[in-house]
Amino acid sequence: MPSPNAISHDKLARLVGTARAPIILDVRSDEDFDADPRLLPGALRADDRALRADDRALADLPPRPAGPVIALCHAGHCRSQGAAAWLRAEGRAAEYLDGGFAAWREADLPLINPATLPPRDAQGRTVWVTRARPKIDRIACPWLIRRFVDPSAVILFVAPSEVEGVAERHDAAPFDIEGVFFSHRGELCSFDVMLAELGLSIPALDRLATIVRGADTARLDLAPEAAGLLAVSLGLSRMYADDLEQLEAGMLVYDAFYRWARDATGETHNWPGAKTGAAL
Repeated sequence: MPSPNAISHDKLARLVGTARAPIILDVRSDEDFDADPRLLPGALRADDRALRADDRALADLPPRPAGPVIALCHAGHCRSQGAAAWLRAEGRAAEYLDGGFAAWREADLPLINPATLPPRDAQGRTVWVTRARPKIDRIACPWLIRRFVDPSAVILFVAPSEVEGVAERHDAAPFDIEGVFFSHRGELCSFDVMLAELGLSIPALDRLATIVRGADTARLDLAPEAAGLLAVSLGLSRMYADDLEQLEAGMLVYDAFYRWARDATGETHNWPGAKTGAAL
């Protein structure tokens, strides 16, 4: 029976990809990590013996919405339970993942392939760079990165001619520009490619990818919602002169599209007609 400080994989899966997702600390042993180096979406690798108030590992935890930190090890035993207990002793709300990484994997829940990610900076953040004045792909991709890869990711917007130079200078991953790894391939847009390379394939993201592809490549017939996403994206680009302010506004748009794609595709809405039995 799990303790009161445990969270189930299905409950955690409902939080992953949303603005309310918790900090997830992967404290698996090096041997367990080497056997399967994939990560839960948004997870950070951590040393379970370094989560004390006088250690940088605790001080450097990124700020997130209210809620417990989630620690996980391979099977939900001493490493993750001890890490969560230490965090609670240091005044941080914390839980451990019941069944650990193994239970998450056996449930066929999303896992990130970290091999294609840029290195983390001194503050533990990944850095990404793309062209300024974003419209669709260049908002969709940062949304995906921050919701499923690295909640603290730094997104840099620069002139198109400078993207690759800035990426090289800052150990960043360039995206959505011709000739780089994370960019259009054939009929696929950068969002599609990022999903494939990161190993993210879940129904809600697949549905969202079709909408993004339709809006980004002028194929509005791919999904009825593509025209709406295009209209909202073009409107945001005219509302905001600052790319980072536009990104923050766009995060809410993609949060809404993701929750619709995950939870509400079968729901309709209509203005109610006359009450049954009402006099004419």
